[in-house]
Amino acid sequence: MRKVYRVLAYLVAAEVVVQAAAIAWAVAGLGHWVHGGGVFDASVMEDTGGPLPFPEVTGIIVHGINGSAIVPGLAVLLLVFSFFAKVRGGTKWAVAVFVLVAVQAQLGFAAGDLPALGALHGINALLLFSAALWTAVRASAGRSSVVATPEAAEQSVSTAV
Repeated sequence: MRKVYRVLAYLVAAEVVVQAAAIAWAVAGLGHWVHGGGVFDASVMEDTGGPLPFPEVTGIIVHGINGSAIVPGLAVLLLVFSFFAKVRGGTKWAVAVFVLVAVQAQLGFAAGDLPALGALHGINALLLFSAALWTAVRASAGRSSVVATPEAAEQSVSTAV
């Protein structure tokens, strides 16, 4: 369970990197497309079944799907596994990651109505990345971070002396 917990935490951190890369790719492509005469309006985002207006619009789609389904799903799994992973403070850190993901999603959705929240969305992404990475690193630490039974702790002390 500890390994699953650690992998899930690393996956959340990796998905934050994917999110940043996807949106940067989309914005760079958008800039190139607009510079060449393209116009970005609501029709660009509508699914017409036809060809994409510019290839990098895929980054917007990836960012939306990842941020609304994949990352929250990983955060929920991390929280569930935190109860069984026997990592000291593991549930606390999984809750922190979960809350940061919830805040991230709300900021992302609300930024459509209040674009200034996009800045907070970016800042929160950095906090989320850091928390997920720290959560994974803590789970990778030696046995000292494992919650032990009193008998195991006593045995560990007696073998160390």
